[in-house]
Amino acid sequence: MPPQAEPTPSGVVFESDTQTSDLGLAKDVSVLKKAAPKKYEYVWFNIFWFLFLHIGSAYGIYLGVTSAKWQTNVFAFLVHLMCAIGIGAGSHRLWTHRCYKAKTPLRVLLMIWQTMGFQDCIFEWARDHRTHHKYADTDADPHNAERGLFFSHMGWLCCKKSPEVIEGGRRIDVTDLYEDPVVMFQKKHYMKMMPILCFLLPTVIPVYFWGETWLNAFFIPTILRYTCGINVVWSVNSFSHTFGYRPYDKSLNPRDNIGVWMICVEGFHNYHHTFPWDYRATELPLYNMLTPTIVFIEAMAKIGQAYDLKSVSPEIVQKRTYRTGDGTHSLWGWDDPEFTEKLKEKYGSIHNTQQKED
Repeated sequence: MPPQAEPTPSGVVFESDTQTSDLGLAKDVSVLKKAAPKKYEYVWFNIFWFLFLHIGSAYGIYLGVTSAKWQTNVFAFLVHLMCAIGIGAGSHRLWTHRCYKAKTPLRVLLMIWQTMGFQDCIFEWARDHRTHHKYADTDADPHNAERGLFFSHMGWLCCKKSPEVIEGGRRIDVTDLYEDPVVMFQKKHYMKMMPILCFLLPTVIPVYFWGETWLNAFFIPTILRYTCGINVVWSVNSFSHTFGYRPYDKSLNPRDNIGVWMICVEGFHNYHHTFPWDYRATELPLYNMLTPTIVFIEAMAKIGQAYDLKSVSPEIVQKRTYRTGDGTHSLWGWDDPEFTEKLKEKYGSIHNTQQKED
C-alpha cells in the first residue's frame, strides 16, 4: 500500500537542512503536524516481550532491595550508564546528527556499548531517528507524538510501520552510514553480538566475579537494567514531546522538561529539535556539566578521541528565540506576544534580577 502523500519535511537533521539565518526552516511547520486515521497491525511478539520485561523488572526491583549483593546493583547501574552513553553519544549524536567526529578506538567503544543497549543496530537507529527529525510529528514520523503519549512512548514499537514512515525512511540520506566500516561491521554481525553483550555477559559476570545468584544476576543487571534503558529513551520521545516549554521554537512539539531531564538526564528537547547538530544537551552550561553523555564527549575531546564538536553560538540562539520561541526563555522571551501575564509573573523575579546585575 503506497503512502497517502509524499512526506513533507517538518524539521531538520543537520545544519545543512536549514533555510534561514537563524538556522530554521522558512515555513510554518506547525500546520504540517497531523495524525491521519490509521489501522494498526500489531506486532504481538513485541507486545508480549514488553510485558515480560516490565513484569520481570518489577521482580528485579524486589530482588535488588531484598537479596542482591551491593556489587550487583552497582554493576547494573554502570552497565546502564555505558549503554546510555553508547546510544546518546554514539548512535544519537555521532552517527545520527554528526555533532562531532570520533577516531576509530572511540567509535568501536561506542559501537560495543550501543550494541549492549539493544535498541536496534546503529544503522537502523540512525535512519529512523533522522526520519523522526526530518518529518517530526507527521504521519512519516516513526513515533509521531500527535498519536498520543502511549504511541510515542512504546506503542509505535507494538505495531508495524505505516507506509508513510517507510517512505520517509527511504528518503533519508544514509550514504555516510554505508561508508562507515564500524557501522557496517555492527550491522552485519549485530544478531550475533547483541545477545552476548546485552544478555549473556551482564548475567554471567556477577555470578563468576562476586558469587551472585543466577536469579539476581539475570533480573537485575540484565532485565531491569535493559528495561530502564529503553524507557529512558522512550520517555524523551513521549513526555518531552507533550509536557513542558518551547523557548526556542513554539511550532515544534518537542519541549524542554526539567522533570524528564532529572530522570533521563536528557530533557531539553525543544533545544535539541531546534538545533539537533549541537553536541550539547542545552545552551545552559550547568546542565551540560551534569549530563553524562556530554561530559563523556568533552572528556574524549580532551584526550583527542573526539574532535570538531559542533555547537550553536549564543547570537544565533538569541535570534532564533526572539523569532520563533514561545516566550518562556528567561532572558530573551519577553518580546514575544504569547508570553502571557501568568508566565511573566512566574519568570519575573529571574528577569528582574538579571536586569539589575547587567
